[in-house]
Amino acid sequence: MYKKILVPMALDHDISQHTLKVARALGGSACDIIALHVYETPQGSASAYLDKTVVNEGFAKARRLLEEKLDDSEGITPEIIKGHTARTIIDYANANEVDCIVIGSHKPGLSDYFLGSTAARVVRHAHCAVHVHRNSQP
Repeated sequence: MYKKILVPMALDHDISQHTLKVARALGGSACDIIALHVYETPQGSASAYLDKTVVNEGFAKARRLLEEKLDDSEGITPEIIKGHTARTIIDYANANEVDCIVIGSHKPGLSDYFLGSTAARVVRHAHCAVHVHRNSQP
């Protein structure tokens, strides 16, 4: 059994409830489960044209959405941080002594046929066990 499981959550996909169930099954009752959403701030020239209050409001909205998604989920700690999705998931897992990541994968493009791009990067670079849950929907 794992002691600390990280479940990355995309707020615009419904796969997260499935990955949370997988995490519970893998960790048992004594496991710490962290539901992590990585908020990607606008990059490059786009960020020069955005007011910081707009970005902060987007971050606050994402935090509310994460908390709403976890309303019925006891024993799960919500976390939201800014960064690049795959790299931030890996860095968070390393910094917080996570021993397993449960990540969803869905609708891959041609270049990421077997796994979604974020899941593929996490699998390749994580220093802990990674369980990938494939969405069964086409």
